Amino acid sequence: MTPRRGDGPDAPTFTEQARRRQLIECTIDLISTRGYPATSLSAIAERAGVSKAAVLYHFTSKDNLTRAALDQVMTQFRGYVTERLARAEGPREAVIAYVRAMIGYQQANRRHVRVITEMLLDDAGGTKLKTPGSHDTGGRWQALADLLTQGQEAGVLREFDARTVALAIGGAIDGVIAHWLVHPELDLDAAAAELETFTLNAIERRA
Repeated sequence: MTPRRGDGPDAPTFTEQARRRQLIECTIDLISTRGYPATSLSAIAERAGVSKAAVLYHFTSKDNLTRAALDQVMTQFRGYVTERLARAEGPREAVIAYVRAMIGYQQANRRHVRVITEMLLDDAGGTKLKTPGSHDTGGRWQALADLLTQGQEAGVLREFDARTVALAIGGAIDGVIAHWLVHPELDLDAAAAELETFTLNAIERRA
């Protein structure tokens, strides 16, 4: 019996798609627990219960597989944030929803945060970017800049450079999360409330 294929004759079979998903999940688990350098193709193959050759059949290299893992994490991250932005009733509320969603997703998906940190940052403390600007993977801060611009155009927010303020807010979020990774006793709910106040003080019109 020929395995069924997804979309078109050249698409991976459903079995191949399932194997790829398994390998990506194993990669996420290993990066989040062992770190990127220790996540070898052999370790991934062992975790998945397949041969190294089988891993290479699906992804051809460690770089391709770890990039697929990061892409999956970022796709899920963006989906979570987008869903919560869709519920916001106005530009001001959308900015706050963004801040809350950024903290909320990472709080609920600690291993995904580890993958992002390991893939994008050069040091264990999460302070030095491998490539400047790479923290905006998936247009995270550009999305916030767009929200801020919409708020300005609606007359709800004060005038400022949206990109600069988006980077400042994003950096504050990253800083809190980096501290939480090292000090898990940090109350992230309280931190999110402080970040909300910080953001509103930065963007709201002043009397």
